[in-house]
Amino acid sequence: MRPRMTLLPSSPRIRRTVNIAAFGGTFDPIHSGHLRAARMAVRKFRLAKVLFIPTGNPPHKHHCRLTSFYHRYAMVALACGRDPRFVPSLLEAPTLNGAVHYSVDTAKAIKDSLSPRDRLFFIMGADSFQDLPQWREYRTLLELVNIIVVSRPGFDVVQVAKAVLEGLVRRHSDDDSRDTFRLPHTTLSILRGVNSPAASREIREAIRSGKRVTGLVSPLVEQYIVKEGLYRPAAEGQARR
Repeated sequence: MRPRMTLLPSSPRIRRTVNIAAFGGTFDPIHSGHLRAARMAVRKFRLAKVLFIPTGNPPHKHHCRLTSFYHRYAMVALACGRDPRFVPSLLEAPTLNGAVHYSVDTAKAIKDSLSPRDRLFFIMGADSFQDLPQWREYRTLLELVNIIVVSRPGFDVVQVAKAVLEGLVRRHSDDDSRDTFRLPHTTLSILRGVNSPAASREIREAIRSGKRVTGLVSPLVEQYIVKEGLYRPAAEGQARR
């Protein structure tokens, strides 16, 4: 039996509702765009914590060669170190049997640790959101979490939402924000203005070419990449073990 995860201190007193967000991804590597999105989400949705969850065995990338989970988790921990609201999580760490991690199961595990009064948000990029219907039990996931979609220039999230969610989305009747929609049990919100200077793939390619990535990742993450020789052609085979 998996031990119960506790995110918040228990108290016999009635406490206010707490907003928690889960931010999953391969984080190969975690970069400034991820951190910027999390900070903006904290402000807009009054989040008490953001759980950064590097995935150990993602079902949608089983053909991709990822850097070792332990390197990716180490970089997440370093990136989160300066903000007490950011928490690196081992919820999707690799298991001995190589089990695939599904977001719906991760959401259930987090929900079990929260009070019924608390709200769970799920931060995802626009590309991931577009693929949501291919996720396992995605409609169950939509009943558990409030979705925050990080938009990007040129991506019409509103039109994609209407297509992806097959009529589930409608305007929030009691919210003046044009970027908040109501689902049957939760909400869908669009987070605009997160301008990421580069994606993880572009950062890896820059490092392979011998370029510096200062400003694209946090200083500690950059130091770790250099120290461990990550993303260098000669070292990549070792880093993925």
